[in-house]
Amino acid sequence: MSKVLSNKSNLQVLYEDNHLLIVNKRAGDIVQGDKTGDTPLSEVAKEYIAEKYNKPGAVYLGVVHRLDRPTSGVVVFARTSKALSRLNKLFANRETEKTYWAVVKNEPKEVTNRLIHFLKRNPKQNKSYAHIKEVPDSKKAILSYTVVKKLTNYYLLEVALETGRHHQIRSQLAAINCPIKGDLKYGFDRSNKDGSIHLHAKKLSFIHPVKKEPLTVIAPTPDDVIWNACTKA
Repeated sequence: MSKVLSNKSNLQVLYEDNHLLIVNKRAGDIVQGDKTGDTPLSEVAKEYIAEKYNKPGAVYLGVVHRLDRPTSGVVVFARTSKALSRLNKLFANRETEKTYWAVVKNEPKEVTNRLIHFLKRNPKQNKSYAHIKEVPDSKKAILSYTVVKKLTNYYLLEVALETGRHHQIRSQLAAINCPIKGDLKYGFDRSNKDGSIHLHAKKLSFIHPVKKEPLTVIAPTPDDVIWNACTKA
């Protein structure tokens, strides 16, 4: 994975107010600290807030959800404890609309479909296996997809998540023989040069936890040949 990590100068802020900070995560960035010791996006965002608002001392920033390291797109942080607790409830109760874009090489059998699997996580492999029927320790996973564009060698799928499971989109698409471009872990034949996969959290909609108004945030796709082909008219 590329080590060109985010810093406060290249942080892509999509929305901010007194309660929220929403950013466009780059593939390769980690949302929270892990065993790699790389600087997480949460710390970069704290530096950004501290500098922009001239805040002395520790900056509060709550992590609401995460994206896999090789995935890009919308990530929400809470700037207050009140916002964090309310956002946690929104996400737990599935009161959010999450839309992803995924680039796959194989054409799905159906142009649009709703996939239901039971995912069993293997922590040692950091991988989830999709089963048609329930198995011990599995969790039900549901998503809907639509093929929205045919590229020269690939297909662009728009994916709507109904549940939020570990590696859900990666595992479920692989289960229908449509692994995501660059995703070696789930069966794609080669990696992307920068270690990314072509999975992007494109849009997130929810009711603002404090203002109680509808909020929709859209993240531009990364600047590469494949993603640029996806966004061409």
